[in-house]
Amino acid sequence: MDLDMAQLRAFVCAAEELHFGRAARTLSLSQQALSKRIARLESLLGAELFQRAGNGVRLTGTGRCFLPPARQALAAADAAVEAALGKARPLRVDVWGHLYAPMRTLARVAGRAGELVPAHGRDLPSVTAALLHGDIDAAFGRVHPPLRAGLSHRLVRLEPVDAVVSTDHPRAAEPELRPEQLRGSVLWAPGALDRLDFLRQFADRFDIPDRGAGVNLGLTHFLREVAGDPRRFSLLPADVPLPEVPGLRFVPLVGPTPLYAWSLLWRTGNPHPGLHALAGVCAAEAGRSRWLEYDPARDWLPEPPPAPE
Repeated sequence: MDLDMAQLRAFVCAAEELHFGRAARTLSLSQQALSKRIARLESLLGAELFQRAGNGVRLTGTGRCFLPPARQALAAADAAVEAALGKARPLRVDVWGHLYAPMRTLARVAGRAGELVPAHGRDLPSVTAALLHGDIDAAFGRVHPPLRAGLSHRLVRLEPVDAVVSTDHPRAAEPELRPEQLRGSVLWAPGALDRLDFLRQFADRFDIPDRGAGVNLGLTHFLREVAGDPRRFSLLPADVPLPEVPGLRFVPLVGPTPLYAWSLLWRTGNPHPGLHALAGVCAAEAGRSRWLEYDPARDWLPEPPPAPE
């Protein structure tokens, strides 16, 4: 049985979006053209791959079984084209969690990982979609549930987190703080907490009921919001490069020390050779710089990243 790659690509995109309209836009097709490609594939296979589900679709049992090898077939086809052209394109890498400056970690390994081309992600869902669509090859940031099927990840760095408070905050003069000493203060976030998994889990774990959020207009604006109210505090990795914002104090957290987990994320089965190189230099730097040290008696990690599918 000969498979048409265009039909296969239409199926995989629709399976990831679970919506024919969105999949068609991603592939720059009309919805009618996408539907025809999937219908021809179903006719060839002699089985339905999708069922209608409200405004979208869901995979049938056959569709769920067909999806992983279909992804692998597309990846192999893309690799064959690159091999025929005699050159591998640069590894396309994106990041999320921009307020915590993920690029400073990637910069430590970039020179040893081959040619990297940065992209411009906004958050984990948008970066995940770009990985599954093949728009990027790898991404770097904090992985948290739910993680979509078809992705793999590797923990790269565990970074200690400090509390940031106004110099007028009641605890600003302390040399260090335990997380529970921040009860009674307002945890200030650069956006809705339901989209900021680390801050939300910290507040839940250490019973901090007072929470507030602003609009994410960048690190300088965010820190000015914290500095402007002595009731507020937030959390930042200890070595994030900081803008000059007056009226701020950074206090180490102990007993336990929260750790922010950075991971490398990629689409399972992506054959790009740069992925292996990037993962390898990340592991080497983690060993050299002791990036993965963790003592459960001393440190706190939120729920671990989900196991890769």
